[in-house]
Amino acid sequence: MPTKILSDATARMKKSVEHTLHEFSTIHTGKASPAMVESVMVEAYGSMLPLKGCAAITTPDARMIQVQPWDKGLLRAIEKALQMANIGVNPIIDGNLIRLPFPELSKERRIEFVKTANRLAEEGRVGVRHVRRDALEVAKKQKKDGKMSEDEEKRLEKDIQTVTDKSIKDIDASLAHKEKDLMSV
Repeated sequence: MPTKILSDATARMKKSVEHTLHEFSTIHTGKASPAMVESVMVEAYGSMLPLKGCAAITTPDARMIQVQPWDKGLLRAIEKALQMANIGVNPIIDGNLIRLPFPELSKERRIEFVKTANRLAEEGRVGVRHVRRDALEVAKKQKKDGKMSEDEEKRLEKDIQTVTDKSIKDIDASLAHKEKDLMSV
């Protein structure tokens, strides 16, 4: 039973770290990346679809994202969705595709993005700590119910703390890398 609690906690912490890293990928560093727009929701065929579900997204160069709808009838809907997404660039329709040119980032904008990255990292760390708390509560309950010895509980607590520390270290390392990316011109 202790191994199940540990593996559950490990899997949930891993998801929390992956979510944080995905959130980091949505912060742009002046370099265009398809991840910045692929989750933008587009009103298509009477429902909301993510942009990656109705168009090909490419980056022909470091300052441009190109969106090519699979159905040309969605061109205006995609343009509207990109404007509403508030990603800091205006979509330009060019024939059958939409171009998103990214300007050079100002120092203030870079600092703003670093603050956002720090906030996202803290949310990720809090998520990891919540998983730790939940796992420790389950362990305490099992010990109380007599399903686990005190030694097993102490060992499990130590193992959960080790996984927690590693997860937080992963988030901090990614944050440091993202800050370096954001501040390099």
